[in-house]
Amino acid sequence: MNKELEHSFVEQLQKHQNIVHKVCRLYTNNADAHNDLFQEITIQLWRAFPKFRGDAKFSTWMYRVGLNTAITLYRKSKRSINTQEFDSVEFKIKAEEYDDTEEQQLKLLYQAVHQLNDIEKALVFLYLEDKDYREISATLGISEVNARVKMNRVKKKLKTILNP
Repeated sequence: MNKELEHSFVEQLQKHQNIVHKVCRLYTNNADAHNDLFQEITIQLWRAFPKFRGDAKFSTWMYRVGLNTAITLYRKSKRSINTQEFDSVEFKIKAEEYDDTEEQQLKLLYQAVHQLNDIEKALVFLYLEDKDYREISATLGISEVNARVKMNRVKKKLKTILNP
């Protein structure tokens, strides 16, 4: 890969790395698994970056790759995530620490979200990121109507989990 492409990728990843951290937070339960998933998503983003055409915003594309990677790995392992070695490119990105001292309400919400299935988690994540249903449907590859219906069902499910 050429240096210009590498520079562009690193710049975009640094700018939007919180997206990856949030995906990792949804699909992992500890710091090691979080770091492993962050690395795997970064690898998948790098591999797919030359094919990124710019039809969608970079952040939307990043959500899609990140969520697909997390869901695929989660389904394969269910408990631990195996990472791949990636020695050919060295990324000099300082990983921002994700603040685990969040408010109690947020912790309860994450506990409830962990009880959802993979697609429901992705819906909640994108909804909490203030994505509109058009962007949610584009990211998840479902219709806008389907995204709305699923989101309403997920909201009811979360209310039941949080207020038994």
